[in-house]
Amino acid sequence: MFIVYILKSETTVAYYIGQTNNIELRLNRHNTNSVTATKNRGPWNIVYTEEYPTRSEAMKREKYLKSLKSRIAIERLIAQSAESRRGRD
Repeated sequence: MFIVYILKSETTVAYYIGQTNNIELRLNRHNTNSVTATKNRGPWNIVYTEEYPTRSEAMKREKYLKSLKSRIAIERLIAQSAESRRGRD
């Protein structure tokens, strides 16, 4: 199982989009400055995830989300996900 994720920095309020097959390990790497793209901008929190059966599918979705290049679109996606989860509770 592969996960597409969106992280949010607590200090810079920036977002980071990525994919992995081990979300706990990947978040730890982001928060220990082991990922160049997010170095010295954390701590990071997971604000959104999607699961995919193959890495190829996850990479396609990651590429699409990164192509949005819009903070508003990313925040809308996160908000819709939160509303969806509330509806199931």
